[in-house]
Amino acid sequence: MTTEPSHNDRAVPAISLPALLLNFLKIGAIGFGGGMAVIALMERDLIRKRRALDAEEFLQGVGLGQVLGPFAVNTALFVGNRLYGTLGGLACAFAFMAPSVLIVILLSWLYFSFHAIPALQGAIGGLGPVVIALILVAAWSMGRKAIRSWPSVLMAALALTLSLFKINAVYILAGAGIIGLIAGKRIKAKDKPQASGGGDASVAAIAALPAVGSVSAGIFNVAWVFLKIGCVFFGGGFVLIPVLQQRLGALGWLTKKEFVDGVAISNLTPGPIAVLATFAGFHLHGVMGALVATIALFTPALILMTFMSREYARLKDAPYFKNFMGGVTPAVVGMVAGAAVLLSPGILHDIAALGLLAAALLLLARFQWHPAWVLAIGAALGAIGIVR
Repeated sequence: MTTEPSHNDRAVPAISLPALLLNFLKIGAIGFGGGMAVIALMERDLIRKRRALDAEEFLQGVGLGQVLGPFAVNTALFVGNRLYGTLGGLACAFAFMAPSVLIVILLSWLYFSFHAIPALQGAIGGLGPVVIALILVAAWSMGRKAIRSWPSVLMAALALTLSLFKINAVYILAGAGIIGLIAGKRIKAKDKPQASGGGDASVAAIAALPAVGSVSAGIFNVAWVFLKIGCVFFGGGFVLIPVLQQRLGALGWLTKKEFVDGVAISNLTPGPIAVLATFAGFHLHGVMGALVATIALFTPALILMTFMSREYARLKDAPYFKNFMGGVTPAVVGMVAGAAVLLSPGILHDIAALGLLAAALLLLARFQWHPAWVLAIGAALGAIGIVR
């Protein structure tokens, strides 16, 4: 893979391509908890620790990644593209996704062979408080850099409020960017990652796709159906749950029980819930079907993000782009904090969970433990029933 200097301001990237791919492979393997937790891991390992990319540039990449598809995958592509060009970006995206896809293929084989889901729910339950701690630490770290004026404080607070009402992330970002254009440099601050918002726009767009009726489950039809869904995949991975239930149920490709179990299996992986497509594809055509369905679903987002990443080098110094992103970045900070608030009610329901949250915050923020070790502690406490 070769670099593309015209799309990268650094003559020598701060991290080699093999090391970068290894980092994304590791993050993809331990990034339980969804997009925001993964962004927190990227920010810690690649920005604070390795300084692979400027913090503001990273946060702007997170903002751009909200447009279509899972933003954690898009962010991995953005980082790789900025450092090592188009092929580097695609390689980073695939490295990040590889662990989750492989896990889903394995669990799908177990499920369809033995008709049971591996008993991992206890361990997964212990990860919740640690994930919230990861997001809070990331929000604090990025907020210290991104929020440096009263207008930026107000922008972050507004974004947090809107995210609590589950307003689509794309709408919040677009509104924040427009305010940034109007207010100019008065809001200027550094950027920060954003939570995946609601998915009304995605649901409406996918619902508007032509009805397919009784479509055969041939490999090309599988690719075509998932490609069409990928073209209107706005609003985050959980948007896919009602959409795929409707589409795959109508096609007769999954029974209701198989679909519910597929959602559970997808939640047992560290990657985006979108790997539900991997489960469905495996059911239809084995490993080949799993890969085809996954690649088809993600292709539109990868193409769009590659284009935006390449154009970023040309646009990032333009005054209007700076002002637009100046509004977006504090909004991203507010949305990150909002993600932690939204997750809390279903996770922090007893003293044990609150205690694990406090311990995780201490280990991550004060003692700088690597998230993998803290996640392992949470999983162990969940497995033995201390945290549920």
